[in-house]
Amino acid sequence: MELEVMNISGQGTGKKVKLSEEIFGIEPNDHAIYLDVKQLMARRRQGTSKAKERGEVAGSTRKIKRQKGTGTARFGDIKNPLFRGGGRVFGPRPRNYGGKLNRKVKELARKSALTYKLQNNQVMVVEDFTFDAPKTGEFANIQKNLKIDDKKSLFVMNERNKNIYLSSRNLQNSKVLTLSELNTYEIMNATALCFVESSLDVLQKNA
Repeated sequence: MELEVMNISGQGTGKKVKLSEEIFGIEPNDHAIYLDVKQLMARRRQGTSKAKERGEVAGSTRKIKRQKGTGTARFGDIKNPLFRGGGRVFGPRPRNYGGKLNRKVKELARKSALTYKLQNNQVMVVEDFTFDAPKTGEFANIQKNLKIDDKKSLFVMNERNKNIYLSSRNLQNSKVLTLSELNTYEIMNATALCFVESSLDVLQKNA
């Protein structure tokens, strides 16, 4: 399939880019997408929750009453989890929630997401552009010219451009990523996927 390259004014440049069937034309694998997104979201969890167990709570270790002859159950020290102020039983501990996922599964997930976006006509190619200084209004005009100002857009750059990033940062439904930062979650979360021409070339060469 071929897509016409657009300029930032929203007009066609006359150039066309052929999309690789190995990236944009595979049989999508929903389970791979699920696994990749699940792992990414899990890795974003802080995992810093911590509760003190009875061995970590401050307090005396003496028995609070004699062991026999009271007619009631035996008790240990005041740090018993049954008492107010005692330790917690099996409380949360700091942990890493992110699991391992094979590289080929992650690649399959990303290609599946790109295929879905192309099938839904949510992929476009934009001519390379740059800003001399951060200009949010100018970036908003680009979105308006491309008719994606009412959509959740994702611009994929080949290299990080600080001015373009700062220009898009204050826009609610816009995001700018480099090719190395592109992941399955961001692709699926966008309703308008805009590849800068140079980034698409690199993506297809490295596939």
